[in-house]
Amino acid sequence: MLRENFDASLSLVLFLVFVVSSVTALVMAAMAREDAYRAAEKQTKNFWLILLGVTVVVNLLLNILFLSIAGLIATIVFLVDVRPALKQVAGGGGGKRGGSSSDGPYGPYNGGR
Repeated sequence: MLRENFDASLSLVLFLVFVVSSVTALVMAAMAREDAYRAAEKQTKNFWLILLGVTVVVNLLLNILFLSIAGLIATIVFLVDVRPALKQVAGGGGGKRGGSSSDGPYGPYNGGR
């Protein structure tokens, strides 16, 4: 009885991880600009939308573990490789890009001096 509950819980957790990660990646892929994919020298936006869309459909409608794992790999590649490259090209690098803490939107702020 306990073993069956554990198996069911593990299956549910895996299902949720697969679905949530693939839907998140699909939304991120859809929100990125088409030219950012070309500038980052990654596959086209349509390629990633189709691949991640198929992954979402497989995870939601088909219960085939092999296809779900293949989709998870595609999702991880997008999230770990493509998404950071898109952010860097689009200027959303997330860290300091050589500016100082006093830099404003149009350059350094010097206090009116």
